Amino acid sequence: MANKEFAVIHTGGKQYQVSVGDLLRIEKLEGDFKLGDKMIFDKVLLVDNGKDTTIGTPYIAGATVEALFQKAGHDKKVIVIKYKAKSRYFKKNGHKQPNMIIKISAIK
Repeated sequence: MANKEFAVIHTGGKQYQVSVGDLLRIEKLEGDFKLGDKMIFDKVLLVDNGKDTTIGTPYIAGATVEALFQKAGHDKKVIVIKYKAKSRYFKKNGHKQPNMIIKISAIK
């Protein structure tokens, strides 16, 4: 098995295990981004370079993960229905969660 460097980052209320070159779908971040814009994630929980593993408490000081913005989009529509029998109550709503696709470029 090859020694592949990976990290665990925290963004959008979720944790992701990432390696260099990975495409990742994350929650939308604030701000306007264009194709190829550099994004830096400083909430790194764990870094493993194949030999040593560093675990943060809760984050690793000075560790960053760099990524390049690829595109923005939405998840599939989720339909929410509220209904009460025999009372003429019916509500139907749809929601598309916005997200971003990024490509991991470096783990430092």
